Amino acid sequence: MPRKLKYNLALVTAPNLKIARKLARSALVARLAACVNLVPRVESHYWWQGKIESGPEVLMIFKTVSGLLSRLEQHVIERHPYDTPEFIVLSIGSGNEAYLSWLAESLGVKSR
Repeated sequence: MPRKLKYNLALVTAPNLKIARKLARSALVARLAACVNLVPRVESHYWWQGKIESGPEVLMIFKTVSGLLSRLEQHVIERHPYDTPEFIVLSIGSGNEAYLSWLAESLGVKSR
């Protein structure tokens, strides 16, 4: 029996929409993500170099498969302006089969 693909979301923040759009587009062109949602006007509060900082960011939600995660992470880190960009991965436990098939097809992988 063929193994089912494992689908994932990768969460990444960017300092502004211009950079988020550029990162999203480059990941799509490289076929490392099938879709990237940009959620503007996120306010982040975090520890950085021993101090609490805050600032506006854009949350990017990359939709991909497990087999492409390491390449996607490298792709984002190489192009991201932050010293330590966020790259957090969540597994998709289930979803609409037609959508997940589209996701796999968009990435050029077989869904089953």
